[in-house]
Amino acid sequence: MLVSALAKTGCICMFIRKFLLILGCLPALAWAHHPDKVAKPDHGLRDVTVLIVRHAEKPPQGNGLSPRGEQRAEAYATYFDPWRLGTESLTPDRLIATKDSTESWRPQLTLTPLSQRLGVPIEQPFADDQVDALANALRQGNTAGVVLIAWHHGHIDKLIDALGGKSRHIIDRKSWPEDVYDWVVVLHFDHQGELDESRSRLVVEHLLPGDGG
Repeated sequence: MLVSALAKTGCICMFIRKFLLILGCLPALAWAHHPDKVAKPDHGLRDVTVLIVRHAEKPPQGNGLSPRGEQRAEAYATYFDPWRLGTESLTPDRLIATKDSTESWRPQLTLTPLSQRLGVPIEQPFADDQVDALANALRQGNTAGVVLIAWHHGHIDKLIDALGGKSRHIIDRKSWPEDVYDWVVVLHFDHQGELDESRSRLVVEHLLPGDGG
């Protein structure tokens, strides 16, 4: 009788321990399956706006900006916070610039005042001729809704094409002019991540005296 009672007591204790263990796991399971706690997947270019600018004005020599280029960079801090076009009001939550080289730091310098204002770091993973790699990276790993890119003018047309656009249609010429610094290329992508050509366009900034001339 005593042995039987002890055996029953042992079974009861084991059952209680298992029950308590299950109860202890429930909060973790609930956290893991709560829709607000699950890591959101990368959405690539779905429902994304990409803004592309040329770096600000360059001096006759050196890898930095001219005084007018510095003015434009400073003006971008408020121009893009937020950026407005018609009824749209968008603030970049991702900043990308061409990788620095011995010849030019200008794309990074162009976005620095805006980066400081927004508290958003400037990413520089690619050189100016690596537009296909940048486009692929945005399609595969982007989670931002508004991306602002500062690039060298000689490759902006190729970047537009790499993102699915037709640069000749958007900038209305074969390539970006050497003397133009006051354009913003606006690329809107639909819910499937495809470029919406009807909402993609070129905008003249009219930010500094002489812009749009």
